[in-house]
Amino acid sequence: MSRPIVTVFGGSGFIGRHVVTQLAGEGYLVRAVVRDVHAANFLRPMGHIGQVIPWPGNITDPASVSAAVDGAQMVVNTVGILSQWGRQTFQRIHVEGAANVAKACSDHGIKRLIHMSANGAVKTSESDYARTKAEGEDAVLAAFPNATIMRPSVVFGQEDSFFNKFAALSRITPVLPVIGAPFIPEFKLGGEHGIEINIYGDGGPKLQPVFVGDVSHAILNAMNDNSTCGKSFELGGPVAYSFKELMELMLAVTGKKRFLYPLAYPFAKIKAFFLGMLPNPILTTDQVTLLKSDNVMTGDLPGLNDLGIQPQAAEAILPTYLYRYRAPGYEQIKNS
Repeated sequence: MSRPIVTVFGGSGFIGRHVVTQLAGEGYLVRAVVRDVHAANFLRPMGHIGQVIPWPGNITDPASVSAAVDGAQMVVNTVGILSQWGRQTFQRIHVEGAANVAKACSDHGIKRLIHMSANGAVKTSESDYARTKAEGEDAVLAAFPNATIMRPSVVFGQEDSFFNKFAALSRITPVLPVIGAPFIPEFKLGGEHGIEINIYGDGGPKLQPVFVGDVSHAILNAMNDNSTCGKSFELGGPVAYSFKELMELMLAVTGKKRFLYPLAYPFAKIKAFFLGMLPNPILTTDQVTLLKSDNVMTGDLPGLNDLGIQPQAAEAILPTYLYRYRAPGYEQIKNS
């Protein structure tokens, strides 16, 4: 009996490569759909010879999407972008591209479709990212009603664009931002000096980061469980942190001392306006808008526990890959 073929769109991306590894480990034949197959050759050793095949395709091109799913039994779409550049817009990728994948799955009689969305995806959101993610969900379910939707919070792991970004910044700057701090500091009578000043408020928005290994494991478990058809899942880690707490956690792991400066949303938007002009921006105005809302599990949808997964804490995983950002003499400082 031949092994099932799974097509993974975005197979060379941060989440996609972990999905490819999970699937290959379970014996599936994997088509990892990418725009540059030569750049994705690093995926081949994730399975046995011929088990993982980088496959040319682009979700904005219906013909290439159709060719990529033809003959497969299952499909996973992990494609998403955090910022827009040129023709790579949220509308084209999150909505039109997602619809192309779902329609091709319907046309070719695919058994299972797992679609990667995002926690906080709401059609009324002020954030274009969150709004188009929600519209993408609707487009997928309209074409393929039995699709399973995954809605992760901030995903972290070795190649993540959150902790790595700020850890890299800590190498070149003595300060790091706490986005979402109050515009005006809070003053309160009392304390050792007669008055307490709180410049951070609640520490910015709450986030519930989830380990990429747990996300890929969730996708595999859902794929093998037909009861997940047509359902949406919230994927979050075991702890919700404020933005300030996440900066403090990253600094503790890397053994660095940096001043955390309060950055209210209006000032963050101004800074993001200029940073957003870069080809690979550190921060965009849409991301600032997205950070105005907490990104935590609502409890209204099933989650990792319902997929048989005990989520791993950031404290346990971060040291395994942020060690390269540690300050010289970290061990001596830690043990002193």
